[in-house]
Amino acid sequence: MKPILSLLFLLITPYLQAQVTNVYEFLDLSPSARITALGGLQIAVVDKDLGLAAQNPALYNAQMHNQLLASHSLYLADIGHGYVGYARQIDTTHHITVGGGLNYVSYGNFDQTDEFGNITGSFKAGEYALQLGGAWQHNNLSLGASLKFILSSLESYNSFGIATDLGATYHLPKQNYTFSLVLRNIGGQVTTYANTREPLPFDILLGASHRFTHLPFRISIMAHDLTRWNIRYPRNNNNIIVLGADTTSKEKTYFVDNLFQHLNFNAELYLGKALCLRAGYNHQRKQAMALNSFRTMGGFSFGGGIRIKRIAIDYGRAIYHPSSSDNHFSFMFSF
Repeated sequence: MKPILSLLFLLITPYLQAQVTNVYEFLDLSPSARITALGGLQIAVVDKDLGLAAQNPALYNAQMHNQLLASHSLYLADIGHGYVGYARQIDTTHHITVGGGLNYVSYGNFDQTDEFGNITGSFKAGEYALQLGGAWQHNNLSLGASLKFILSSLESYNSFGIATDLGATYHLPKQNYTFSLVLRNIGGQVTTYANTREPLPFDILLGASHRFTHLPFRISIMAHDLTRWNIRYPRNNNNIIVLGADTTSKEKTYFVDNLFQHLNFNAELYLGKALCLRAGYNHQRKQAMALNSFRTMGGFSFGGGIRIKRIAIDYGRAIYHPSSSDNHFSFMFSF
């Protein structure tokens, strides 16, 4: 066990610092409409939804056996994003379930111009990640891992990378509590765009959820960006205080605001076995997209889903800004 922990520490140590920009940021996009409706992050629910395993491989389980998921998002600025996945239980004795999926994003067509602004042609841009993973379950504990092969093509610039996700989930079915830990996007670029190596969007995630015994209601809280403390959008944080004839500058810490920017909150209301309503709140998104002139609904998300026998259809809407939102649709089928 000690050699494994030592290796894990060596892998994540380079990421435990503030990072300004990352490559392959599309890996953090929501893989399903349900997760979009829940604020973009859900790693602590154990059920038959294959989209959950895309964010936490420890959530692969026997309920996902022979399930197919197809999801597409009408993202911001006419960007198309989606995820297609499949899962299968391969060992009933040792409770091993495997799966995989393709995460894709198309940025559309762009005009190619010269230095004077004259159009000389056009080009496309897109990114793709093939994900293969699985989970092993023993009693209440589930451990999972997934491997990602990443391809990014931006005009004539291309990059290839490899990353892995590691997850652990502890589920208490009688008490209806679930706790999860995920190390996401451990890896790097194999080939770079222009001989400049950039870090992947590595993250450490914690999640907890509880479904009430006598109420058709589930609440969850997710913690993200745990490799760094200050993730606030840069704004004017200085407050000038005049004391007598002296003028001093005191920088606000914004402790509470920074704390809540690490947290996502979401809830699900079950109306019978077929219908579910969902809502979420992402404080980091709200603050990053905030307007000084008036309050907006940025950071809030909502949606719902319906399941009839082997078919499930979900819709999620995430509000980023008064001018744009993300509309996400998912279709699941169990063979």
